Amino acid sequence: MNLSIPQADKSSIFGELRKANLAFQQIYPGDRHDRQAVHTVYGGAHLFKANTSASLGKSALKSLLTYAPTFINLAKALELEGHQALPTDPKVQKDLQDSLDAMDQESLRNHPAWLPYTVYKKVIQKLEKEAVEDFRIDFEDGFGNRTDAEEDEAAMRTAKEVAQGIQDNSLPPFIGIRIKPFTEELKERSIRTLDLFLTTLLQASNGQLPSNFIVMLPKVTIEEQVVALVRIFDVLERVHQLPKGTLKMEMMVEATQAIMDANGVNPLRRFIIAGEGRLIATHFGTYDYTASCNITAKYQTMDHPVCDFAHHVTKVALAHTGIWLSDGATNVMPVGPHRGQELSVSQQAANREVVYKAWKQGYDHIRHSLWNGFYQGWDLHPAQLPTRYAALYTFFLESLEDATERLSAFVEKSAQATLLGDIFDDAATGQGLLNYFLRALNCGAISEAEATATGLTIEEIRGKSFLKILQNRRQQNV
Repeated sequence: MNLSIPQADKSSIFGELRKANLAFQQIYPGDRHDRQAVHTVYGGAHLFKANTSASLGKSALKSLLTYAPTFINLAKALELEGHQALPTDPKVQKDLQDSLDAMDQESLRNHPAWLPYTVYKKVIQKLEKEAVEDFRIDFEDGFGNRTDAEEDEAAMRTAKEVAQGIQDNSLPPFIGIRIKPFTEELKERSIRTLDLFLTTLLQASNGQLPSNFIVMLPKVTIEEQVVALVRIFDVLERVHQLPKGTLKMEMMVEATQAIMDANGVNPLRRFIIAGEGRLIATHFGTYDYTASCNITAKYQTMDHPVCDFAHHVTKVALAHTGIWLSDGATNVMPVGPHRGQELSVSQQAANREVVYKAWKQGYDHIRHSLWNGFYQGWDLHPAQLPTRYAALYTFFLESLEDATERLSAFVEKSAQATLLGDIFDDAATGQGLLNYFLRALNCGAISEAEATATGLTIEEIRGKSFLKILQNRRQQNV
């Protein structure tokens, strides 16, 4: 049958379409599948040392074992699935713990207490091995109002501590500094701190930066602030003979002007363009943002509707651009009011009540973030780390069986849409399922054995592309 569209016309039309498609792909290259930290711990620069991450891990584990010495304590504090059926009698609790400890994996997986028991065990392992994934040495809010001399000293001292951390291999996988905002009042101080820190660090480390080093620029309201930091990076790289593009930045979304500018337009895309490829993530500042919306202190929480609005606008503005997004922090610390070794029974109970309430609030906030597709947030105190990982592991583990079954069926059908139960999967869902396993693996929620139960190899999963997996499988079957 003869076609009616002349080849010359088709080539002309498709030539223009190709230009537009390629331009679109440059703007929206797709989500990045590198490892993204599940949190960022912010700590005042005056307190930072080379071994801070290990110290925070020890403190976090001590808090967990003090207030939740068994998985049942944590399950009841956070109201994990099935917590109502767990025993309250100490002897019965111990018998259940001993019984679960002795079970093989298959028997344990079928036990009603599998989820809270497994979450607790994984939280302990994480706190012992890698409690802090990302740390930001804070010269802004966490540093407080200090003299120029004090900030100069802190910038140089912390830089030497980071250099020592590189040598000792004691730094977390991601690390960086938060400088002050580029307002007229603070821009000179901000740049001076950055210059002192980087110059001292590179001198002390023989020109070496730590892996995944980042500079956080807070309270961004106009794109010129991003441009200014990029130009400063250009100068620093030239002076210190670093390869162009070495220095990366994040920015904080914590003012209403970062969501809607004076013209009624969302400016985030312009901010990213102004970053010239150096701006890799945006972090939400819960308390500055809610304050800018005139929310009173009592209601300045991560799950307030004004925060949800900002989150959804940010996700829509930056979806598929490869920019990472991070939620904010819970500012209620899980720290009991009574200190000391010799506490009365009533004082211990009061401490436990305060800690459990703060843990539950933090847990609910993190689950809210995860439900909204924000897989990273802030932590401000080591006692928050147990609930960070408890929320993550519960979120991923409660979906493990379903996700494994769906992904396995989809791969077996080799890109044909599958109807499994009442859920209809297509190729986009297949990538979503693969992303689930990538994130669950990266944060320690599941093991490699659990991931490969899908029928995929670890290499295929870490290849990060569902379409490539299917293409390779098809070629093997030809």
